[in-house]
Amino acid sequence: MNKELDQLAADNIRALAIAMVEKAKSGHPGGPMGGADYMHILYSEFFNYDPSDMHWAFRDRFFMDAGHLSSLMYAQYYLLGNFKKDDIANFRQWGSVTPGHPEVDVARGIENTSGPLGQGHTMGVGAAIAAKFLQARFGDWMNHKVYGFISDGGVQEEISQGAGRIAGHLGLNNFIMFYDSNDVQLSSKTDEVTSEDTAKKYEAWGWKVVTIDGHDHEQIRKALRDANAETEKPTLIIGETIMGKGCVTANGDMYEGYTELHGKPIGDTGADYEKTMSNLGADINDPFGIYEKVSDFYETLKTGKKKAADAKKAEIQSWRNANAQLASKLDGFLSGDLPDLDFGNIPHKEGLATRAASSNVLGYLAENVENMIVSSADLSNSDKTDGFLKKTTVLKKGDFSGAFLQAGVAELTMATIANGIALHGGIIPVVATFFVFSDYMKPAIRLSCIQELPVKFVWTHDAFRVGEDGPTHQPIEQEAQIRLLEKLKNHSHEQSFVALRPADSQETNVAWKMAMENSKTPTGLILSRQGIQDIPSKTDRYEDALGAEKGGYLVQEVNDPDVVLIANGSEVATLVDAAELLEAKNGLKVNIASIPSEGIFRQQSKAYQEKVIPSNKPIFGLTAGLPVNLQGLAGPNGQVFGLEHFGYSAPAKVLDEKFGFTGEQVYQQVTTFLK
Repeated sequence: MNKELDQLAADNIRALAIAMVEKAKSGHPGGPMGGADYMHILYSEFFNYDPSDMHWAFRDRFFMDAGHLSSLMYAQYYLLGNFKKDDIANFRQWGSVTPGHPEVDVARGIENTSGPLGQGHTMGVGAAIAAKFLQARFGDWMNHKVYGFISDGGVQEEISQGAGRIAGHLGLNNFIMFYDSNDVQLSSKTDEVTSEDTAKKYEAWGWKVVTIDGHDHEQIRKALRDANAETEKPTLIIGETIMGKGCVTANGDMYEGYTELHGKPIGDTGADYEKTMSNLGADINDPFGIYEKVSDFYETLKTGKKKAADAKKAEIQSWRNANAQLASKLDGFLSGDLPDLDFGNIPHKEGLATRAASSNVLGYLAENVENMIVSSADLSNSDKTDGFLKKTTVLKKGDFSGAFLQAGVAELTMATIANGIALHGGIIPVVATFFVFSDYMKPAIRLSCIQELPVKFVWTHDAFRVGEDGPTHQPIEQEAQIRLLEKLKNHSHEQSFVALRPADSQETNVAWKMAMENSKTPTGLILSRQGIQDIPSKTDRYEDALGAEKGGYLVQEVNDPDVVLIANGSEVATLVDAAELLEAKNGLKVNIASIPSEGIFRQQSKAYQEKVIPSNKPIFGLTAGLPVNLQGLAGPNGQVFGLEHFGYSAPAKVLDEKFGFTGEQVYQQVTTFLK
């Protein structure tokens, strides 16, 4: 312990953070100046990782919630050698690896994309759940910690309630979170927006809470020692810090704790940039320099971290030598490899709702995929994830041998936890709720897409046929919203999301096959509440349904059709009914296409797309949502019938009749269209 050196290192972090913001003329300098002491002590004395192997699966993990404090992370990792001086100097610039809010970059120590407040620490809770799940299966040697860093904004975001409740309920003692409590927000002081007792709130959720002076290094050490020794509860360290710690005016007077220091370059505030840099021991001519003593200290530190990691790896190797079969299983989990799965032989009764077919698939997966965690927002017996639950048990405090997370009514929290599970690695996360409640999940779905996480979303009760529950529970516009993500590219230039709305039980099998095999992006399965007649097949329906792997395919095909009918989900069966009438009454030749994913369909060859949906034929689309769902596919020769209003409370069959979705009514619509 060297008080002078520790202070120098913290001040170096402060100077680097404000220099980044000053040069970029954009950013948040005051918060990083307050959190610098905690970061230095955490990383220098407690954080376990291998500087030569940043992807080491059993490293400690740091999840930033307050993404606007990115300069704090970059400064700390710069001292550790993860960033170069040019990286720091190009903060927030085009092509830089130091963006304004951190984006996943494990090679440089960035575990999660953050920015939307509340989600960062909730992903940390997910990572802690993943670590507990794996530890229960492979042994207590797997004892790495997950650290979170949260600000006032993250505590205030409603998602913090779900994250706090679940972490406390599950007794996640491997999760340690620092709350940078500086009494200042972007546009006000915290006492203008809240008077809650944060400590008591977290204690009520079952957390260990300690309040410290966030600039007192010995208090930080003790809090972290105690948190690491805790065996029953997650820990919240409330660090009382000062916004803009170390800022001074042009005449040298202290200028700390002001709201304006939060979100503006120091030079644009009442503080003086050059005098503040000097006060922190920086060379104003080399603002991105690492102080000589600090540089020497961190070089030695990295050697020590590597030595400690080598010792841990030797311990793990001994376990591997004694447990070859378990070690092989663990490697399979971490690599993302799937066991051989036979989706074609999962049995279904005739005419099932696709949510019921999905339940059968989940029951099969529960018995064949050992590294899945399935979660439901208090709907497992209705979204039919209980097909999985019946083959396992729920996760609970002190017992992570099960594989089902009952999240309670917390859709956003649940989805964000799933992102954290995926970021940790080794586990396949599945989350489920009613499709209409995907609205609660959109911020997490968006981060799934940005971070390219293979989370599986299960959405049931997919249309107005929810019936008696009425318009609040009947999705109309949700499919259009979700399918927009199929049109959006991620930074790997891939379709950012796969949305699948299967037409019957066998297509549901294929949809699950596609979801499980998709390791690059999130997938959503959109499933019916009501039973659906199976699509007729002259050979093997599952083999036919494999056409869904191309995003769309013909379920009924004739030569030189007079009209092509397109849909997805339960509307495909309605088209089959309508086609029978068109053939019997009008002598028309009809093709029917099921298009469960327009995004994947658009990736096929032009020749294939033309075969399924010819540009020289009249195209009629049927959708239980907004017509825009199919208008791009129907094209200029087409017409789409859908809903352009909210639903009503009534039995599903009544709504079909009132809204025009019976086979007879669709027959009339197509006949009118062809005239």
